[in-house]
Amino acid sequence: MAKTFVFKFGGASVKDAASIKNLYEIVFNRLRNNTIIVVSAMGKTTNALEDILALKLAGKDYSLNSTKLLDYHLNVCEELFDGNSMIFPAVRNYFSQLDRILEGDLTKGNYDEFYDSVVSFGELLSSRIVQEYLCSKGLYYIWQDAREIILTNSDFRFAKVDWESTGKLCQKLLAPKLTQFPVVTQGFIGADEKGRTTTLGREGSDFTAAILAHGMRANAVTIWKDVDGVLNADPKRFPDAVKFDELDYKEAAELTFYGASVIHPKTIKPLANLSIPLYVKSFIHPEGLGTKIHHVQGVNTVPCIVVKDDQILVSFRVTDFTFINESHIHSVYSQLEELKLRVNLLQISAISISIVIEKELFKLEKLINMLRSQFEIRYNESLQLITVKNHHQALMEKLTHNKEILLEQMTRTTFQVLVKNHSQ
Repeated sequence: MAKTFVFKFGGASVKDAASIKNLYEIVFNRLRNNTIIVVSAMGKTTNALEDILALKLAGKDYSLNSTKLLDYHLNVCEELFDGNSMIFPAVRNYFSQLDRILEGDLTKGNYDEFYDSVVSFGELLSSRIVQEYLCSKGLYYIWQDAREIILTNSDFRFAKVDWESTGKLCQKLLAPKLTQFPVVTQGFIGADEKGRTTTLGREGSDFTAAILAHGMRANAVTIWKDVDGVLNADPKRFPDAVKFDELDYKEAAELTFYGASVIHPKTIKPLANLSIPLYVKSFIHPEGLGTKIHHVQGVNTVPCIVVKDDQILVSFRVTDFTFINESHIHSVYSQLEELKLRVNLLQISAISISIVIEKELFKLEKLINMLRSQFEIRYNESLQLITVKNHHQALMEKLTHNKEILLEQMTRTTFQVLVKNHSQ
Protein backbone atom coordinates (compact mmCIF):
# COMPACT_ATOMS: atom_id res chain seq x y z
CA MET A 1 0.00 0.00 0.00
CA ALA A 2 1.28 3.46 -0.91
CA LYS A 3 2.25 5.78 1.90
CA THR A 4 -0.42 8.34 2.81
CA PHE A 5 0.18 11.67 4.54
CA VAL A 6 -2.32 14.11 5.99
CA PHE A 7 -1.62 17.85 6.26
CA LYS A 8 -3.98 20.07 8.23
CA PHE A 9 -3.95 23.85 7.78
CA GLY A 10 -5.87 25.96 10.31
CA GLY A 11 -7.66 29.27 9.85
CA ALA A 12 -4.58 31.40 10.49
CA SER A 13 -2.66 29.58 7.75
CA VAL A 14 -5.32 30.40 5.10
CA LYS A 15 -6.49 33.80 6.39
CA ASP A 16 -5.45 35.83 3.32
CA ALA A 17 -3.85 35.57 -0.12
CA ALA A 18 -0.30 35.66 1.24
CA SER A 19 -1.11 32.79 3.61
CA ILE A 20 -2.54 30.65 0.82
CA LYS A 21 0.55 31.35 -1.31
CA ASN A 22 2.63 30.21 1.68
CA LEU A 23 0.55 27.02 1.90
CA TYR A 24 1.38 26.36 -1.74
CA GLU A 25 5.11 26.70 -1.01
CA ILE A 26 4.85 24.28 1.91
CA VAL A 27 2.96 21.73 -0.16
CA PHE A 28 5.18 22.19 -3.25
CA ASN A 29 8.32 21.42 -1.22
CA ARG A 30 6.73 18.25 0.17
CA LEU A 31 5.13 16.85 -2.97
CA ARG A 32 3.69 13.38 -2.52
CA ASN A 33 0.91 11.75 -4.49
CA ASN A 34 -1.00 10.24 -1.59
CA THR A 35 -1.50 13.47 0.33
CA ILE A 36 -4.71 14.73 1.93
CA ILE A 37 -4.93 18.42 2.78
CA VAL A 38 -7.52 19.34 5.41
CA VAL A 39 -8.32 23.05 5.73
CA SER A 40 -10.21 25.13 8.28
CA ALA A 41 -12.32 28.18 7.50
CA MET A 42 -10.30 31.25 6.55
CA GLY A 43 -9.25 33.54 9.41
CA LYS A 44 -12.20 34.38 11.67
CA THR A 45 -14.88 33.20 9.24
CA THR A 46 -16.50 30.81 11.72
CA ASN A 47 -16.81 33.64 14.25
CA ALA A 48 -18.35 35.83 11.55
CA LEU A 49 -20.88 33.13 10.68
CA GLU A 50 -21.74 32.75 14.37
CA ASP A 51 -22.34 36.52 14.53
CA ILE A 52 -24.69 36.25 11.56
CA LEU A 53 -26.54 33.43 13.34
CA ALA A 54 -26.87 35.51 16.51
CA LEU A 55 -28.38 38.40 14.52
CA LYS A 56 -30.74 35.99 12.75
CA LEU A 57 -31.87 34.55 16.08
CA ALA A 58 -32.44 38.03 17.51
CA GLY A 59 -34.57 38.94 14.50
CA LYS A 60 -32.09 41.58 13.36
CA ASP A 61 -30.74 42.35 9.90
CA TYR A 62 -27.62 40.32 9.09
CA SER A 63 -27.27 41.28 5.41
CA LEU A 64 -24.38 43.72 6.02
CA ASN A 65 -22.42 41.01 7.89
CA SER A 66 -23.06 38.55 5.09
CA THR A 67 -21.94 41.06 2.46
CA LYS A 68 -18.74 41.80 4.39
CA LEU A 69 -17.94 38.09 4.58
CA LEU A 70 -18.58 37.64 0.85
CA ASP A 71 -16.34 40.61 0.06
CA TYR A 72 -13.60 39.21 2.29
CA HIS A 73 -13.52 35.95 0.33
CA LEU A 74 -13.79 37.68 -3.04
CA ASN A 75 -10.96 40.08 -2.18
CA VAL A 76 -8.69 37.13 -1.33
CA CYS A 77 -9.63 35.52 -4.64
CA GLU A 78 -8.86 38.72 -6.55
CA GLU A 79 -5.29 38.56 -5.25
CA LEU A 80 -4.90 34.89 -6.19
CA PHE A 81 -6.72 34.47 -9.53
CA ASP A 82 -7.32 36.33 -12.77
CA GLY A 83 -10.80 37.73 -13.32
CA ASN A 84 -11.92 34.84 -15.54
CA SER A 85 -11.40 32.18 -12.90
CA MET A 86 -14.37 29.94 -12.09
CA ILE A 87 -13.70 30.51 -8.40
CA PHE A 88 -15.66 33.78 -8.42
CA PRO A 89 -19.05 32.31 -9.44
CA ALA A 90 -18.31 29.33 -7.14
CA VAL A 91 -17.85 31.63 -4.12
CA ARG A 92 -20.97 33.64 -4.97
CA ASN A 93 -22.93 30.41 -5.37
CA TYR A 94 -21.93 29.30 -1.85
CA PHE A 95 -23.21 32.59 -0.46
CA SER A 96 -26.46 32.19 -2.40
CA GLN A 97 -26.89 28.77 -0.75
CA LEU A 98 -26.08 30.31 2.62
CA ASP A 99 -28.68 33.05 2.11
CA ARG A 100 -31.36 30.47 1.29
CA ILE A 101 -30.61 28.58 4.52
CA LEU A 102 -30.65 31.79 6.57
CA GLU A 103 -34.09 32.63 5.19
CA GLY A 104 -35.41 29.51 6.94
CA ASP A 105 -37.02 29.32 10.37
CA LEU A 106 -34.61 29.46 13.33
CA THR A 107 -35.73 28.88 16.91
CA LYS A 108 -33.92 27.85 20.08
CA GLY A 109 -35.25 24.34 19.52
CA ASN A 110 -33.47 23.72 16.22
CA TYR A 111 -30.49 26.01 16.84
CA ASP A 112 -27.81 23.28 16.82
CA GLU A 113 -28.90 21.81 13.47
CA PHE A 114 -29.24 25.29 11.96
CA TYR A 115 -25.81 26.20 13.36
CA ASP A 116 -24.13 23.26 11.60
CA SER A 117 -25.77 23.99 8.27
CA VAL A 118 -24.56 27.61 8.41
CA VAL A 119 -21.03 27.44 9.87
CA SER A 120 -20.04 24.60 7.50
CA PHE A 121 -19.81 27.17 4.69
CA GLY A 122 -16.54 28.47 6.11
CA GLU A 123 -14.73 25.23 5.35
CA LEU A 124 -16.52 24.67 2.05
CA LEU A 125 -15.35 28.10 0.83
CA SER A 126 -11.76 27.84 2.05
CA SER A 127 -11.22 24.33 0.68
CA ARG A 128 -12.56 25.29 -2.73
CA ILE A 129 -10.34 28.38 -2.89
CA VAL A 130 -7.23 26.45 -1.80
CA GLN A 131 -7.91 23.63 -4.27
CA GLU A 132 -8.44 26.04 -7.15
CA TYR A 133 -5.28 27.95 -6.30
CA LEU A 134 -3.11 24.82 -6.12
CA CYS A 135 -4.48 23.72 -9.49
CA SER A 136 -3.79 27.15 -10.99
CA LYS A 137 -0.15 26.73 -9.91
CA GLY A 138 0.15 23.31 -11.55
CA LEU A 139 -0.47 21.17 -8.45
CA TYR A 140 -3.55 19.20 -9.43
CA TYR A 141 -5.62 18.42 -6.36
CA ILE A 142 -9.11 16.89 -6.28
CA TRP A 143 -11.73 18.66 -4.13
CA GLN A 144 -13.48 16.19 -1.84
CA ASP A 145 -16.65 16.94 0.15
CA ALA A 146 -15.88 15.64 3.66
CA ARG A 147 -19.58 14.99 4.19
CA GLU A 148 -19.36 12.12 1.70
CA ILE A 149 -16.62 10.47 3.77
CA ILE A 150 -17.15 11.26 7.45
CA LEU A 151 -20.37 9.69 8.69
CA THR A 152 -21.64 10.78 12.10
CA ASN A 153 -24.68 10.53 14.32
CA SER A 154 -27.14 13.42 14.55
CA ASP A 155 -25.73 15.17 17.62
CA PHE A 156 -25.47 18.52 15.85
CA ARG A 157 -22.49 20.69 16.87
CA PHE A 158 -20.87 17.75 18.70
CA ALA A 159 -21.39 14.86 16.29
CA LYS A 160 -19.91 11.47 17.10
CA VAL A 161 -18.09 9.64 14.32
CA ASP A 162 -19.30 6.29 13.00
CA TRP A 163 -15.78 4.87 12.77
CA GLU A 164 -16.63 1.66 10.94
CA SER A 165 -18.70 3.33 8.21
CA THR A 166 -16.23 6.20 7.87
CA GLY A 167 -13.33 3.77 7.50
CA LYS A 168 -15.19 1.92 4.73
CA LEU A 169 -16.00 5.19 2.95
CA CYS A 170 -12.35 6.23 3.14
CA GLN A 171 -11.30 3.03 1.42
CA LYS A 172 -14.16 3.09 -1.10
CA LEU A 173 -14.19 6.77 -2.10
CA LEU A 174 -10.95 8.36 -0.99
CA ALA A 175 -8.34 5.66 -1.60
CA PRO A 176 -9.01 5.33 -5.39
CA LYS A 177 -8.75 9.11 -5.86
CA LEU A 178 -5.47 9.28 -3.98
CA THR A 179 -3.87 6.81 -6.38
CA GLN A 180 -4.35 9.46 -9.11
CA PHE A 181 -4.18 12.86 -7.39
CA PRO A 182 -3.79 14.34 -3.93
CA VAL A 183 -6.99 15.62 -2.28
CA VAL A 184 -8.18 18.82 -0.58
CA THR A 185 -11.07 18.51 1.87
CA GLN A 186 -12.72 20.30 4.76
CA GLY A 187 -12.07 20.02 8.45
CA PHE A 188 -14.77 20.22 11.11
CA ILE A 189 -17.73 18.89 9.09
CA GLY A 190 -19.42 15.57 8.41
CA ALA A 191 -22.93 14.29 7.70
CA ASP A 192 -25.46 12.04 9.41
CA GLU A 193 -27.13 9.08 7.73
CA LYS A 194 -29.84 11.38 6.34
CA GLY A 195 -27.18 13.51 4.63
CA ARG A 196 -27.64 16.47 6.98
CA THR A 197 -24.51 18.50 7.70
CA THR A 198 -23.00 17.98 11.15
CA THR A 199 -19.96 19.46 12.86
CA LEU A 200 -17.43 17.82 15.16
CA GLY A 201 -17.12 20.53 17.80
CA ARG A 202 -15.42 23.92 17.67
CA GLU A 203 -11.86 23.78 16.26
CA GLY A 204 -12.60 20.26 15.04
CA SER A 205 -10.43 20.34 11.91
CA ASP A 206 -7.53 18.67 13.72
CA PHE A 207 -9.91 15.85 14.56
CA THR A 208 -10.89 15.54 10.89
CA ALA A 209 -7.23 15.04 9.99
CA ALA A 210 -6.99 12.25 12.58
CA ILE A 211 -10.23 10.63 11.36
CA LEU A 212 -9.02 10.51 7.76
CA ALA A 213 -5.55 9.32 8.83
CA HIS A 214 -7.19 6.52 10.81
CA GLY A 215 -9.48 5.56 7.91
CA MET A 216 -6.60 5.58 5.41
CA ARG A 217 -4.05 3.99 7.80
CA ALA A 218 -1.84 7.00 7.07
CA ASN A 219 1.87 7.16 7.80
CA ALA A 220 1.80 10.56 9.50
CA VAL A 221 -0.31 13.64 10.22
CA THR A 222 1.15 17.15 10.23
CA ILE A 223 -0.77 20.06 11.76
CA TRP A 224 0.51 23.45 10.58
CA LYS A 225 0.15 26.14 13.25
CA ASP A 226 1.37 29.68 13.96
CA VAL A 227 3.65 28.33 16.72
CA ASP A 228 6.84 26.29 16.39
CA GLY A 229 5.30 23.19 17.95
CA VAL A 230 3.63 22.18 21.21
CA LEU A 231 4.73 24.52 23.99
CA ASN A 232 4.30 24.13 27.72
CA ALA A 233 2.13 27.29 27.79
CA ASP A 234 0.53 29.82 25.46
CA PRO A 235 3.42 32.08 24.35
CA LYS A 236 1.01 35.02 24.07
CA ARG A 237 0.41 34.78 27.82
CA PHE A 238 3.76 33.36 28.90
CA PRO A 239 6.67 34.70 26.82
CA ASP A 240 9.11 32.23 28.43
CA ALA A 241 7.16 29.19 27.21
CA VAL A 242 9.34 26.30 25.98
CA LYS A 243 8.76 23.91 23.07
CA PHE A 244 8.66 20.14 23.38
CA ASP A 245 10.68 18.29 20.73
CA GLU A 246 8.56 15.23 21.38
CA LEU A 247 5.61 14.26 23.54
CA ASP A 248 3.98 10.98 24.39
CA TYR A 249 0.42 10.47 23.12
CA LYS A 250 -0.87 10.23 26.69
CA GLU A 251 0.82 13.46 27.78
CA ALA A 252 -0.55 15.31 24.74
CA ALA A 253 -4.03 13.91 25.36
CA GLU A 254 -3.96 15.16 28.96
CA LEU A 255 -2.97 18.65 27.86
CA THR A 256 -5.81 18.78 25.32
CA PHE A 257 -8.25 17.48 27.96
CA TYR A 258 -7.43 20.43 30.18
CA GLY A 259 -7.90 22.84 27.28
CA ALA A 260 -4.54 23.30 25.52
CA SER A 261 -5.68 24.84 22.24
CA VAL A 262 -2.81 23.74 20.02
CA ILE A 263 -4.52 20.39 19.29
CA HIS A 264 -8.21 19.41 19.36
CA PRO A 265 -8.92 17.06 22.33
CA LYS A 266 -10.21 14.15 20.22
CA THR A 267 -7.26 14.16 17.82
CA ILE A 268 -4.85 11.96 19.77
CA LYS A 269 -6.79 8.74 20.37
CA PRO A 270 -7.38 7.57 16.75
CA LEU A 271 -3.72 8.22 15.95
CA ALA A 272 -2.37 6.56 19.09
CA ASN A 273 -4.51 3.47 18.46
CA LEU A 274 -2.67 2.91 15.17
CA SER A 275 0.68 4.42 16.26
CA ILE A 276 0.40 7.14 13.60
CA PRO A 277 2.83 9.95 14.52
CA LEU A 278 1.47 13.49 14.78
CA TYR A 279 3.74 16.40 13.92
CA VAL A 280 2.91 19.95 15.02
CA LYS A 281 4.88 22.42 12.90
CA SER A 282 4.97 26.12 12.09
CA PHE A 283 3.70 27.43 8.77
CA ILE A 284 5.78 30.53 9.51
CA HIS A 285 9.01 28.50 9.91
CA PRO A 286 8.14 25.32 7.99
CA GLU A 287 11.71 23.97 8.02
CA GLY A 288 11.71 23.82 11.84
CA LEU A 289 11.53 20.43 13.52
CA GLY A 290 8.30 21.17 15.39
CA THR A 291 7.00 18.63 17.90
CA LYS A 292 6.57 14.92 17.27
CA ILE A 293 3.80 13.21 19.23
CA HIS A 294 4.26 9.44 19.39
CA HIS A 295 5.03 6.68 21.87
CA VAL A 296 7.75 8.08 24.15
CA GLN A 297 9.61 6.35 26.94
CA GLY A 298 10.12 8.34 30.13
CA VAL A 299 8.02 10.85 32.03
CA ASN A 300 7.74 14.56 31.30
CA THR A 301 8.40 16.74 34.35
CA VAL A 302 8.22 20.18 32.70
CA PRO A 303 5.28 22.19 34.13
CA CYS A 304 2.51 22.74 31.58
CA ILE A 305 0.08 25.65 31.97
CA VAL A 306 -3.35 25.86 30.35
CA VAL A 307 -5.57 28.95 30.75
CA LYS A 308 -9.24 28.97 29.74
CA ASP A 309 -11.24 32.22 29.70
CA ASP A 310 -15.00 32.77 29.66
CA GLN A 311 -15.70 30.05 32.21
CA ILE A 312 -18.89 29.81 34.26
CA LEU A 313 -19.08 28.50 37.83
CA VAL A 314 -22.47 26.93 38.59
CA SER A 315 -23.28 25.80 42.13
CA PHE A 316 -26.20 23.48 42.92
CA ARG A 317 -27.19 23.53 46.58
CA VAL A 318 -29.72 21.11 48.10
CA THR A 319 -32.70 22.84 49.68
CA ASP A 320 -34.16 20.19 51.98
CA PHE A 321 -31.35 19.88 54.57
CA THR A 322 -30.17 16.55 53.14
CA PHE A 323 -26.60 15.91 52.05
CA ILE A 324 -25.38 15.52 48.48
CA ASN A 325 -25.69 11.90 47.33
CA GLU A 326 -25.36 9.86 44.14
CA SER A 327 -28.87 10.73 42.95
CA HIS A 328 -28.10 14.46 43.10
CA ILE A 329 -24.91 13.97 41.10
CA HIS A 330 -26.76 11.82 38.57
CA SER A 331 -29.46 14.48 38.14
CA VAL A 332 -26.90 17.17 37.36
CA TYR A 333 -24.81 15.01 35.05
CA SER A 334 -27.76 13.64 33.09
CA GLN A 335 -28.80 17.20 32.22
CA LEU A 336 -25.24 18.16 31.35
CA GLU A 337 -25.08 15.19 29.00
CA GLU A 338 -28.40 16.10 27.38
CA LEU A 339 -27.14 19.63 26.78
CA LYS A 340 -23.72 18.39 25.61
CA LEU A 341 -21.98 20.54 28.21
CA ARG A 342 -18.47 19.51 29.21
CA VAL A 343 -17.39 19.94 32.83
CA ASN A 344 -13.91 21.44 33.17
CA LEU A 345 -13.82 21.22 36.97
CA LEU A 346 -16.05 19.48 39.52
CA GLN A 347 -16.16 19.93 43.29
CA ILE A 348 -18.60 18.32 45.71
CA SER A 349 -19.22 19.39 49.30
CA ALA A 350 -21.71 18.09 51.87
CA ILE A 351 -24.54 20.28 50.57
CA SER A 352 -23.55 21.46 47.10
CA ILE A 353 -22.18 20.47 43.70
CA SER A 354 -20.01 23.04 41.90
CA ILE A 355 -19.11 22.73 38.23
CA VAL A 356 -17.12 24.86 35.80
CA ILE A 357 -18.38 24.93 32.22
CA GLU A 358 -17.82 26.85 28.98
CA LYS A 359 -20.04 29.75 28.00
CA GLU A 360 -22.54 28.41 25.44
CA LEU A 361 -25.53 30.19 23.94
CA PHE A 362 -28.80 29.14 25.68
CA LYS A 363 -27.15 26.27 27.54
CA LEU A 364 -26.86 27.85 31.01
CA GLU A 365 -30.47 29.05 30.89
CA LYS A 366 -31.66 25.55 29.93
CA LEU A 367 -29.55 23.88 32.62
CA ILE A 368 -30.97 26.14 35.33
CA ASN A 369 -34.55 25.60 34.15
CA MET A 370 -34.06 21.83 34.17
CA LEU A 371 -32.70 21.68 37.73
CA ARG A 372 -34.21 24.62 39.62
CA SER A 373 -36.93 22.41 41.16
CA GLN A 374 -34.26 20.27 42.87
CA PHE A 375 -31.59 22.82 43.79
CA GLU A 376 -30.90 26.38 44.74
CA ILE A 377 -28.70 27.46 41.83
CA ARG A 378 -26.16 30.27 41.68
CA TYR A 379 -23.61 31.10 39.02
CA ASN A 380 -20.68 33.41 38.24
CA GLU A 381 -19.62 34.31 34.70
CA SER A 382 -16.47 35.66 33.00
CA LEU A 383 -14.09 33.55 35.06
CA GLN A 384 -10.68 32.12 34.24
CA LEU A 385 -9.62 28.51 34.83
CA ILE A 386 -5.89 27.88 35.23
CA THR A 387 -4.59 24.31 35.07
CA VAL A 388 -1.00 23.37 35.85
CA LYS A 389 0.31 19.87 35.14
CA ASN A 390 3.55 18.98 36.96
CA HIS A 391 3.00 21.89 39.35
CA HIS A 392 5.27 23.19 42.09
CA GLN A 393 4.62 25.62 44.92
CA ALA A 394 6.48 28.64 43.53
CA LEU A 395 4.66 28.43 40.20
CA MET A 396 1.26 28.05 41.88
CA GLU A 397 1.91 31.12 44.02
CA LYS A 398 3.02 33.14 41.01
CA LEU A 399 -0.06 32.24 38.96
CA THR A 400 -2.52 33.05 41.76
CA HIS A 401 -0.79 36.17 43.09
CA ASN A 402 -3.31 39.00 43.71
CA LYS A 403 -6.11 36.95 42.13
CA GLU A 404 -9.49 36.30 43.76
CA ILE A 405 -9.80 32.52 44.02
CA LEU A 406 -13.29 31.02 43.80
CA LEU A 407 -12.35 27.35 43.59
CA GLU A 408 -9.18 25.27 43.65
CA GLN A 409 -8.32 21.61 43.41
CA MET A 410 -5.01 19.76 43.55
CA THR A 411 -3.86 16.21 42.86
CA ARG A 412 -0.37 14.77 42.91
CA THR A 413 0.36 16.01 39.38
CA THR A 414 -2.32 18.60 38.57
CA PHE A 415 -3.36 21.91 40.12
CA GLN A 416 -6.53 23.73 38.99
CA VAL A 417 -7.73 27.10 40.19
CA LEU A 418 -10.74 29.20 39.17
CA VAL A 419 -10.23 32.94 39.50
CA LYS A 420 -12.03 36.16 38.67
CA ASN A 421 -10.56 37.50 35.46
CA HIS A 422 -10.24 41.21 36.21
CA SER A 423 -8.64 41.84 32.80
CA GLN A 424 -11.99 41.24 31.07
